[in-house]
Amino acid sequence: MAIIELKQVSKLFGSSPHHAAKLLDEGWTKERLAKEKQLVLAVNRVDLQIGEGEIFVIMGLSGSGKSTLVRMLNRLIEPTSGDITVRDKSIMHMNPQELREVRRKTIGMVFQKFALLPHRTVLSNVEFGLEIQGMPTKERKEKAEKALKLVGLDNWADKMPDELSGGMQQRVGLARALASEPDVLLMDEAFSALDPLIRRSMQDELLELQMKMKKTIVFITHDLDEALRIGDKIALMRDGSVVQVGTPEEIMIHPANEYVERFVEEADLSKVLTAEHVMRRPETIGPDRGPRVALQLMRERGISNLFVVDRDKTLLGVISAEDAVEAIQSNKTIADVVNREAPQVSPQTILNDLFEICGTSKFPVAVVNDSSRLMGVIVRGAVLGALAGQLPRKEVTAGVAESTS
Repeated sequence: MAIIELKQVSKLFGSSPHHAAKLLDEGWTKERLAKEKQLVLAVNRVDLQIGEGEIFVIMGLSGSGKSTLVRMLNRLIEPTSGDITVRDKSIMHMNPQELREVRRKTIGMVFQKFALLPHRTVLSNVEFGLEIQGMPTKERKEKAEKALKLVGLDNWADKMPDELSGGMQQRVGLARALASEPDVLLMDEAFSALDPLIRRSMQDELLELQMKMKKTIVFITHDLDEALRIGDKIALMRDGSVVQVGTPEEIMIHPANEYVERFVEEADLSKVLTAEHVMRRPETIGPDRGPRVALQLMRERGISNLFVVDRDKTLLGVISAEDAVEAIQSNKTIADVVNREAPQVSPQTILNDLFEICGTSKFPVAVVNDSSRLMGVIVRGAVLGALAGQLPRKEVTAGVAESTS
């Protein structure tokens, strides 16, 4: 369900932009508007639906309109035309008091600049927004302490901002936004001022926080790797227009046009594709079947292992040809010799995390769901090929179709 929806939202900067908005429908380009009307087209008729509880990344190069777009979601920048609804209520027709309530309680914002007050403690900085709202001292302190604990800084409440690292200061900024318990968090280039190691750590912390909070997060970035790493959905912008919206996999595997294809061509597929993209149909056998049957099935199918599953397809382990021979010689059953230490991963495990597992295991890797039901298997060559960049995108696409059919 969409918590935020944009319909034909545009923003033009210059004199009399509202009168010029209709020119967009007549086909006027950004260049023509600039030349003949001295107007800057920042956002061009954007339609978007942002689902509740997802991390929605808006990305693009500098000047693409992404920061202008995110500031229109709470009307820090006034849209020139179009409509924006939050929980089915249009913010375009809200009076100043209603809009302040939305900004205080529904939509929080975390900026690239930490903007911490140097003369206030960490706790006091987190309380600041609640203080401005007129919240009683005891209540705002409790909320601020709760927010600091959420971001792992509860032991730093009495410190001053200059005693914290850059990453810790950004977490204070995040806690300040969380203290008002908003439904939506807008994060505009929130991690771009941090060095690469701290930035990656903050991305990890954001993902961990999201597992607890289940907030709707609109995250602005110009960094493709960051977008691919944290985004549930990505909207890619160019010259004020959204050129493609999709999951990281869809953006990478099915670029909408040549621009998107060029944009993502240097990205590492192994950090985007997951186990379910390269898994194959598993060859299985039940624990009540005999080891001679297992050997015969391996010969017929040209394989050296079978995965052992019960009637509900719950994975019990794996049996190799050597195990089957041993069972025959020792008059044992498959259940007696099944190897229960075979590696298992979830369908969402990225290929980059499978490299070491596949490289060190003598068995194919089992892909199982949360109920330990066997979904598929991964052989070493598929992962190595993807990591080495040997799989062209059309070949990966075919693999995705095959694994999901």
